[in-house]
Amino acid sequence: MSVRIAALAACMVVACAAASDPVRCAERLSLDDAFARVAALHPDLRLFGALQTQREAERDQAVLAPALTAGATLENALGSGENRGLSGAELTLTLASVFERGGKLDARRVLAQSRIDALAVEREGRRLDLLAEVARRYLAAAGAQGEAAIAQTDIAQRTQALAAAERRLRAGASPESAVLAARAALAQAELGAARAEQHGLAARQALAALWGERTPRFELAAGDPLVLPPIAGFDQLADLIERTPEIARFADERRIGEARLRLARSEERPDASWQIGVRRLQADGDVALVGGVSIPLGAPRRAAPGIRAAEAELGALEIEREARALSLYATLADAHGRYRVAQLEVERLQRDVVPLLVRSVAAAERAYAGGAASYLELAQIQSEHTRALVQRLQAALAAQQALIEIQRLTGQSVLAASTVAGVTP
Repeated sequence: MSVRIAALAACMVVACAAASDPVRCAERLSLDDAFARVAALHPDLRLFGALQTQREAERDQAVLAPALTAGATLENALGSGENRGLSGAELTLTLASVFERGGKLDARRVLAQSRIDALAVEREGRRLDLLAEVARRYLAAAGAQGEAAIAQTDIAQRTQALAAAERRLRAGASPESAVLAARAALAQAELGAARAEQHGLAARQALAALWGERTPRFELAAGDPLVLPPIAGFDQLADLIERTPEIARFADERRIGEARLRLARSEERPDASWQIGVRRLQADGDVALVGGVSIPLGAPRRAAPGIRAAEAELGALEIEREARALSLYATLADAHGRYRVAQLEVERLQRDVVPLLVRSVAAAERAYAGGAASYLELAQIQSEHTRALVQRLQAALAAQQALIEIQRLTGQSVLAASTVAGVTP
């Protein structure tokens, strides 16, 4: 099972802003590149290799039959009278072991193999979580670049307004307060650009930390975070929950629980200890065969608590699975709803609000230059335009975050439109 969070790569990144360091923009990091680095370098994923080796060793140990035990017993030696020295000694050489009953060996093997098989689902679940975290941090960096682009637009507007205010001041058609207000607005816009730059640096550092890089030397690959893909309907996505690793792991845990129950039930049949050997009688030099078998009593009574515990564990596992499925369903419903709402907001802002405000800003600039509008009116319209741009970006980022969560929950591509059978365009 593989996640298609990479489908977000083309729709959640903005172009690299004009950077003061040209070397930094030389390396472009795509979302797929970030995924590859984390998959190769993150210790949480590399850890599963060691766990695989460990559990395979545990399986190899579990399938070993009981060991043979060689023994030697010396009796009636170094005593007194007839047993003085070694004259009456008896030397017994034995070979002993345990005969396992109830299928214990096979039960141990099944349990050990089930734990190995569960590692694949555990790793896939952890991989999905890591890829989702990569996408979230990548999106944060993209959002910071979007903020920087908006700040540059705001700076350009405020610069034009300041130039117009200074021209009107020189012509005696505007008070000095308008120029001072325009300079303050420009300073605020420049502050926004500086803040966005710092946000971007922090976001890139957080992203690079996922593969152990201390000083990021990359910029994000170009893209447009405002492009929101259509996604599948909620009912279709809800059907995918049953195949997600978070639910699939319960099948492995059930197999492990059943193996434990089988092992616990095998304890009802006690093992038989046996030994066989040869005894030499020193007094007359004769040799005799010795042997013995022992079986502990009360094995069913001692095995009963372990059986009850294993059965209870299986019952609790089914309840836990049901609770987890309900939780995932509720989380998916919330993420799907948030995506739809944010998608609608972006579409309306993109189609209706922003274009009107762009025209309004241009009209206000012409009116202010011609003396038909005050600086306060121009500044207010420019602020409305900037707020709309920020609102559109924030809605797009909220939609992308919801999409990342949906794909993490389902472990599948959720794009609709030209998407067929989970293959993204």
